[in-house]
Amino acid sequence: MKRIETLDMLRGFALVSIMIDHFPGSALHRVTLVNFALFDAAELFVVLSGFLVGLVWLSVSTQHGTFAAQKRFAIRAFQVWRALIIGGVLMALLSAALMAANLPHTAIWTGYGEMIVNDPLDYLVKLGSLWMQPNLLDVLSMYVVMIAAVPLVMPLLARQPLVFATLSFVVWWFAVPLNSLLPTERAEGGLLFNPFGWQALFFIGAAMGYYRKPLMEKLRPWSAVLTFAAAVILIFGLVLQYALRHGVEWKPVADALWQFTGPMDKWSMDFARLLSTVAAAWIVAGPLSGALATIAGSAGGRGLSDIGRGGLVTFIACVLLSILADAVATAWNGPNFLIDLAIIVLLWLVAVLPTSGPMLKRLATR
Repeated sequence: MKRIETLDMLRGFALVSIMIDHFPGSALHRVTLVNFALFDAAELFVVLSGFLVGLVWLSVSTQHGTFAAQKRFAIRAFQVWRALIIGGVLMALLSAALMAANLPHTAIWTGYGEMIVNDPLDYLVKLGSLWMQPNLLDVLSMYVVMIAAVPLVMPLLARQPLVFATLSFVVWWFAVPLNSLLPTERAEGGLLFNPFGWQALFFIGAAMGYYRKPLMEKLRPWSAVLTFAAAVILIFGLVLQYALRHGVEWKPVADALWQFTGPMDKWSMDFARLLSTVAAAWIVAGPLSGALATIAGSAGGRGLSDIGRGGLVTFIACVLLSILADAVATAWNGPNFLIDLAIIVLLWLVAVLPTSGPMLKRLATR
């Protein structure tokens, strides 16, 4: 399947944003998505991942049949689960090493380092069973569930999209009680990133990828109306975020806008967040597609594309670099902006250097 440079660039942008957002002292955090929209890099990463799943499913099932596509994503689910374990172990070991070096950090709970040192088997069992979802890797825990579901549900999305959409909506509607049924260490049960809620965004992305050409053909006559509606939704989110971040004088504005959003719950994918992410997807696929393609061809765009193509390797690296940056910042007297730049360069190096390593190649395979 031919790669889409814009898609790789946006995935790279999402990973860089996730890394920056989880570095508590980041100077660049002020210019990431979370400051300007009702969604952040996690939603961007998930909808783009769903889109890629739809593209790959279409390509593989068309050429080799449904069973081949199911087999491919069953293997991919194992790869994501394996990456979760590898990432969890590396994250805990890094935390333990930093604490031993007297470099405190707050990006993750330092108890993970103590757990893997004192009882590594217990740590591995809790991590691998999803009983425990370490912070910064909790979205990957949810992603394991999403990818594992793909071989089971994508055939229905491909054959009966309206039936699938109805069932997905019902699951999303009851996401909170369904999630509470999953046995985990959390007192309320379930995963922090509720897979029953986030599946709606993930499979919207998958439907966009699978039905990309016929969907755009049907929507093209309505493009002006859809673009206007999407712009209104995104401007609404921008104004709300501005009001929330600019003190008491903007509180009446924020309170008024809250009346239109309904309850906001990132972890279970509230409707306002879902709608805002889909609106952004339309703007990216339509009005901004040409500009983004041009940016993807620039030096910076190609660098982000390298990171986006790194897949699970760069995801794990962005988590580790967030923790490392947090620890370094405690002993650093210079501007944290330089730390931001350093970890972005390091993330890019991780993406482009491991191509000769067979293990990392398999991890990065999509």
